[in-house]
Amino acid sequence: MKHKSKIDSLRIDELSATPKYQQLVNAVLNAIKQNILTKGDLMPSINELSFEYEISRVTIEKGYNKLRKMGILEAHQGKGYFIANTDVSQDLKIFLMFNKLSVHKKIIYDAFVETLGEKAAIDFYIYNNDFSLFKKLLNQQKGIYTHYVIIPHFLEKGEGYKLLIEQIPKEKLIIVDKKIEGITGNYGTVYENFEEDIYNALSKALEPLSKYHTLKLIFPEDSYFPKEIIKGFENFCYSYAFNYKIVHDLDLEEVNEGEVYINLMESDLVKILDKIITLNLTVGEQVGLISYNETPLKKFIMNGLTTISTDFATMGKSAAELVLSSSKEHIENPFELILRGSL
Repeated sequence: MKHKSKIDSLRIDELSATPKYQQLVNAVLNAIKQNILTKGDLMPSINELSFEYEISRVTIEKGYNKLRKMGILEAHQGKGYFIANTDVSQDLKIFLMFNKLSVHKKIIYDAFVETLGEKAAIDFYIYNNDFSLFKKLLNQQKGIYTHYVIIPHFLEKGEGYKLLIEQIPKEKLIIVDKKIEGITGNYGTVYENFEEDIYNALSKALEPLSKYHTLKLIFPEDSYFPKEIIKGFENFCYSYAFNYKIVHDLDLEEVNEGEVYINLMESDLVKILDKIITLNLTVGEQVGLISYNETPLKKFIMNGLTTISTDFATMGKSAAELVLSSSKEHIENPFELILRGSL
């Protein structure tokens, strides 16, 4: 078999968020499964692949080294890399698609990948909350995967994405983070209960909240966050007689003593901190601050930011376990309050 035909059998997708070295690993394993590559075949050199795909030699070398650790490739001095083993145990090929890549989404991804280990090949895509890109990626990849694992959040208000998801065979479908009403059939999901989560978390913070008179939820109109968060927040304020406000444009909002701000977007966290510092108000005494979604950095900001957050590592692990067990279970992910100095 000529090198060029082997290169042609290896597919690198520029739209994929999967690291290119891992794409190379997945492509080699897939070529072995299809008998395109067989035991004893000489692989293209690192230089050949680097030239063909216009990616660094370091990336190719990293992929080849991973295949060597898996026992798939052997390196012969002066001769190159050969297929040493065609016993490929990866029966799972997963299409993983996130709405965006952020610190907490990376925690989900890392836990998902770690739990699956070497049992699955994962192609990872990001559609940036854009329905058109979501549609394009999903339509391009139909039918070639054993599982489709999707986080469905969109800036557009339409429900066309439901029609696309409805077309995925339900035995292959796992929805993560957001439970979608109206999807038929038996499929797996790990979801946040947005309405109850914020209500219960704020209830646990009732004592420190009681020194403030007004709660403000920063919820931009173009946010992809579910409106159930607003409903849960309002229910809490009704139940415990807090004055409250939904803030759609933080740039226009006046900050006053005795108020608590709950931010959803990380960009709004920077804005509200800037306003508080400019007014020389003391966080945790004159003004309260609660940040949605825990990240490692938040325990160091302003003597520690109080957060209300789902457990992202558990979410990723649970999604992977649904894949491994072929389960159609609907799992409500744990949500927690982490009290720190900002409240």
